[in-house]
Amino acid sequence: MDDNTGPSRRPTLGDRRKERIDALATAGTVVDEPGKSLLRSAWERLRRDPVFLVGAAITLVFVVLAIISPWIAPWDVTANPLIDKVRPQSNPVPGPEPGHLLGADDRGRDLFSRLLVGSRQTLVVGVFATLLGLLGGITLGALAGAIGGFVDTVVMRIVDVMLSFPALLLAFTIASLAREPSQWTLIIAIATTQVPIFARLLRGSMLAQRSSDHVLAARSLGVRPRAIVFRHMLPNAMGPVIVQATLSLATAIIEAAALSFLGLGNPDQRQPEWGQMLGLAQRYISEAPHLAFYPAGCIIVVALGFTLMGESLREALDPKSRR
Repeated sequence: MDDNTGPSRRPTLGDRRKERIDALATAGTVVDEPGKSLLRSAWERLRRDPVFLVGAAITLVFVVLAIISPWIAPWDVTANPLIDKVRPQSNPVPGPEPGHLLGADDRGRDLFSRLLVGSRQTLVVGVFATLLGLLGGITLGALAGAIGGFVDTVVMRIVDVMLSFPALLLAFTIASLAREPSQWTLIIAIATTQVPIFARLLRGSMLAQRSSDHVLAARSLGVRPRAIVFRHMLPNAMGPVIVQATLSLATAIIEAAALSFLGLGNPDQRQPEWGQMLGLAQRYISEAPHLAFYPAGCIIVVALGFTLMGESLREALDPKSRR
């Protein structure tokens, strides 16, 4: 009678090899799961990223305070309740006291209230400068990336010339051309420096989209070139541009503060702005350094918030970082 028959037979060498092969085959089995969109995958990474959460928290607090600042400021920014305590020789800048958390400036105006209201002006300049720069960059980048040829060459040479100048120097030159400095001259100057950044970035994304499968399929089906550009190429090329806009907000805030510090911003002190407050504080930098410390600290923290959020968005949307 054969010993290898029956329920109690011992496994042979071939049986063990077969079991090992089956185990290796089942170990690499891929579980069938539903696919995830790019935005959903990016959000799942961002909500677990402490860097993004810190940046988003700073940005959210800044935006909320900028919106509601006129209603929560304890004093009117044009009033000078501590003017009677200003002594040019002995006490040029009144310090903190009950009802005045950070004290007052050299004109007796409440410093805390001016910081709160100044956040709104800083937000307005940063947002509008970035939006105008984004609009101009999208226009030039779409023309260069969609049409190509001579138009692409002309647009890119203009962009190269603009990028050859330091951004702050170019903004300073444009702002100084205005007959009278104002908030809008500041916005236009900063927006002009951001146009070539968005244009070059969008143009590169558009060129990558021109050779993609969905664009080639649309052309083979006879879709009009205008529809291909606005329905297929441009929407799919906007991802990196939106991320860059978040980073450009931080740059816009810093450049706006620098130009206001140099006296090229809004000269009306009834509408305080952090860069303007820095410029006014330089007269008392040795006696009262806190006049410059508080607005400078606000600028640094807000710019850091936008930078952290933008860098986290860039990493989350980058396919190479998701491997």
